[in-house]
Amino acid sequence: MTQSPLLAVEHLAVNFPDHQVFQDLNFTLQRGRFLSIVGENGAGKTTLIRTLLQQLKPSSGAIRFFPERKAIRIGYVPQFRNLDEEYPLSIRDFVSLNLSGIHLPWLSRKERQAVDTAIRSTNLTAIAKRPLGMASGGEKQRAYLAQAIVEQPNLLILDESTASLDNMMKYELLDLVKEFNREQNLTVIFVTHDLPLAKQYADDYLLLRRKGYEYGPIAKLPEDALISTERGGDLTNA
Repeated sequence: MTQSPLLAVEHLAVNFPDHQVFQDLNFTLQRGRFLSIVGENGAGKTTLIRTLLQQLKPSSGAIRFFPERKAIRIGYVPQFRNLDEEYPLSIRDFVSLNLSGIHLPWLSRKERQAVDTAIRSTNLTAIAKRPLGMASGGEKQRAYLAQAIVEQPNLLILDESTASLDNMMKYELLDLVKEFNREQNLTVIFVTHDLPLAKQYADDYLLLRRKGYEYGPIAKLPEDALISTERGGDLTNA
């Protein structure tokens, strides 16, 4: 399959009043590729994702989408957030929240079919009527994934989405994501501190360091990245 770029990051810099997060960042993400973003805490992983989502404005440089930003549908799976057991929505209704049509329960036939497909694709059909608050951690995260893909995105972003899951749940989630990546040519950005996961599932890597970055095929991810990603503190602000 001939590849074409989905986005290009060009000479990107983001500065906060008290420090510079990164500068002169350049890389191109081809359609259908699975990119893992790794690096030290505070190196700018969260800042880059927020900039890609247009929640932050670059200090300089640009992010270009092809053919244009409004043509790209982005699905987003956040870091695992446990919900209270009393959370009232069923898994099916939770997945439906991402649709842009008329609010529940008056979804169109096309929207109902999209919800059915997303639930089936994430192996949630048997528990679709279960309150989300009563689901296990892995089931909740698959519900977030189903919600992210219900509108058939071109780009799926997983922002530390496996961080609080046990090993079995991590691999179950990423097996699904890799299946979508291969079968639907879905472009994936996976932010993680888990280098074994990155190496198993990704095609390419972006290693952010406090002074510079590296980008390339996942087989060339340097061994010292393992050390770098295990040091450092809170990544909340970067």
